[in-house]
Amino acid sequence: MRLLEVGARVSVEVSATSANLGPGFDCFGLALDWRERVDVEVTASGVSVDVTGEGSEVLPRDETHLVVRCLTEGLDGLGARAPGLALRGHNTIPHGRGLGSSSAAIVAGLVAARALAGADEDRGWLLRHANRIEGHPDNVAAAIHGGFVMAYGHGEHVEVVRGRVHPDVRAAVVVPERPVETKAARRLLPDVVPHADAAADAGRAALLVHALAEDPRLLHAGTQDWLHQRYREPAMPEAYALVTRLRALGLAATISGAGPSVLVLGTEADLARLEAEEPGTRSRRLGIGGAARVL
Repeated sequence: MRLLEVGARVSVEVSATSANLGPGFDCFGLALDWRERVDVEVTASGVSVDVTGEGSEVLPRDETHLVVRCLTEGLDGLGARAPGLALRGHNTIPHGRGLGSSSAAIVAGLVAARALAGADEDRGWLLRHANRIEGHPDNVAAAIHGGFVMAYGHGEHVEVVRGRVHPDVRAAVVVPERPVETKAARRLLPDVVPHADAAADAGRAALLVHALAEDPRLLHAGTQDWLHQRYREPAMPEAYALVTRLRALGLAATISGAGPSVLVLGTEADLARLEAEEPGTRSRRLGIGGAARVL
């Protein structure tokens, strides 16, 4: 096991992400232009964590911190070890809102591990390890690759295809104050769904790939979902009501990931309608995000 040199440093940026995008349940992921940075230094001993911002009041300050844990696991997989670690960061991605905060932490730790170990970039390695830790590939794949991704496969055998995003496509995110636990949202999903609903979702998922790449006018139709969002309404009634209202106005609104944030995709004109039709709703306007990177 190779011991890393004390004083080695790395800074990593990772994007927030939105998953599902309506019909692409546990498959589609989209990186948002909302980046978070962590700085890591190899120290002589121990673990120190200096984190401010979102969730900082409840996050651990030891080796159980998610970034530190993933960094350590990544180093171990690369045959390296740090005698000690110091982590610094300012969290901006809200926790428990369906915007990939845990995926960003996982990917940041793994990217930092490869950089500190002197290993070349390997997105396949990152995806395998991140998917194993997170338990599903959509958010981590988008955080690793940036842009729009489609993840497929089972268990550890996951692959990713990057899709094109039309240059006019933008996003708006409405972030509720109260979080929803991902596991609680998943428990609301039924074990069996009607065949007609599954078939309809498959068709809209195919349409969404085309809409994102070639024709943003079809985003509203392409984001229609029958598979999962309505079943989660009891956990996030206000968010689901907002999605329903916005879709009635012709806007491509979906629950972001496991919720309760609401994602709206469209052109600048579409997002201007969101602000006009829902004047009391505060949203964050975003472009499409890039891949995780070492600064």
